Amino acid sequence: MTYDDFSWLNVPADDAAKRLLGCELLSEIDGKKIRVKIVETEAYDQADEASHAFRGRTSRNEAMFHAAGHLYVYFTYGMHHCCNVVCGEKGYGAGVLIRAVEPLEGMEVIEARRGMSGVRVTNGPGKVCAALGINRIHTGHLLSAAPLQLIKKSALPNNHIVVDTRIGISKATSDMRRFYIKDNPYVSKKVTSS
Repeated sequence: MTYDDFSWLNVPADDAAKRLLGCELLSEIDGKKIRVKIVETEAYDQADEASHAFRGRTSRNEAMFHAAGHLYVYFTYGMHHCCNVVCGEKGYGAGVLIRAVEPLEGMEVIEARRGMSGVRVTNGPGKVCAALGINRIHTGHLLSAAPLQLIKKSALPNNHIVVDTRIGISKATSDMRRFYIKDNPYVSKKVTSS
């Protein structure tokens, strides 16, 4: 089954970041099936100085300017891949960083890839990509077909979503653009703002 209609993500990054909470990613990379629920996100767009799209389109960030529903993958700190679900209008650089996920299926594969178990296995953006097998070759992939699909779920009510500042950035650090499911154990870091 494919999910080709990503019009629900053709919205500003903050709205998409909230809407993606509770949705699922299905990975069949390397023939290993994994299904996870998105529990933490961060919003970025080209008007945001912390965004990869802030200085305009480049060969590295090209996928951020694709139509909603594509994947943007980047490599950071010389060791971690991180992935964003592209959102908003085609041509406007915007994406939602997938910060943490809750495993639903394929936990043994996730644990083998990560070399650990427990909630720390997928509670950070680099951990998400390692667990799902995502790397730079997947940048630009449309999330409607294998090996990686985004599965739309019902929107969560606002009282189930915590809004906070983003993590691991040096610019726009006070912007409230991180969103996560309240009380979910897989969230990378709980409320830091007052």
